[in-house]
Amino acid sequence: MKSIELLSGDQMPILGLGTWKMPPAEAYESVKLAIRNGYRHIDCAWIYQNESSVGRAIKELLETGEVSREELWITSKLWNDRHHPDHVCDALKGSLSDLRLDYVDLYLIHWPVAHEYGVPRAESGSQMLSLDEVPLTDTWSAMLTCVESGLCRNAGVSNFNQPKLQKLIDVTGQTPACNQVECHPYLQQKDLLDYCHDHQIAFTAYSPLGSGDRPELMRKDGDPNLFSDPLLQAMAEQHQVSVAQVMLAWAIHRDTAPIPKSSHPERQQENLASLDLVLSEADLETLSSLDQNYRYNDGAYWAIPGSPYTVTDLWNH
Repeated sequence: MKSIELLSGDQMPILGLGTWKMPPAEAYESVKLAIRNGYRHIDCAWIYQNESSVGRAIKELLETGEVSREELWITSKLWNDRHHPDHVCDALKGSLSDLRLDYVDLYLIHWPVAHEYGVPRAESGSQMLSLDEVPLTDTWSAMLTCVESGLCRNAGVSNFNQPKLQKLIDVTGQTPACNQVECHPYLQQKDLLDYCHDHQIAFTAYSPLGSGDRPELMRKDGDPNLFSDPLLQAMAEQHQVSVAQVMLAWAIHRDTAPIPKSSHPERQQENLASLDLVLSEADLETLSSLDQNYRYNDGAYWAIPGSPYTVTDLWNH
């Protein structure tokens, strides 16, 4: 499988399996199936509340020798209530315990947002902590300590805009290995992608198919459906592939690492087959015309009354 080289020299497989929104039993079965189908990149997070099931699946396959630990790329993420430097490495140790691993290949700050320790979901603005109270640079320095101690091979971020990335680099002198953000044909993130490529920051694309099963709190009236787009449908028909394969092939062509969620054997295999789909220059030009700067996951749930965060600040400042 094609891979993306990180600053450390490690190679991240360019197509991964996302585990967001997977109930524990589904995560267990899906991860086992995916690895047997040829996936080597599994994207996890503590807040998904299924890492124990993911870990059980991985452990069983390691024990049977169907795959080696060195062949796998496992990503996990630091949740918002663990941003204080005193909590960062302990949070990772908790994920490692659930995943039954000695290390993860990549550990990310999940959001540039903080709230009170022990509060998984902030329900009021008073539970949110500003970035003056818990600076991202302090959290990032603690993440680098996790790398130094061998708990993770690489450290990165998720949902960071360009100024926030640059501040981490300016203050600590250490560049994040990866930035994981929403990216699909309706949200192409060209400026951010160019910045990441210029700084050798790997770019992982979550919701690369639009996340049609996203939670209700992330839905808005009039959300567009990528699978209904006539240009995408026509391109898929022309190549005799699915719309999903077109979107994944486009993401891979841009040197981004899409991590679609799939629990179905046929869809997992279909997603893997997108690695072989070659899009023409005309296809790529058509796809570039679809950009609407449209976020399905705009983070508005962090901008609750009394919160120090706004949607504009999340993405633009």
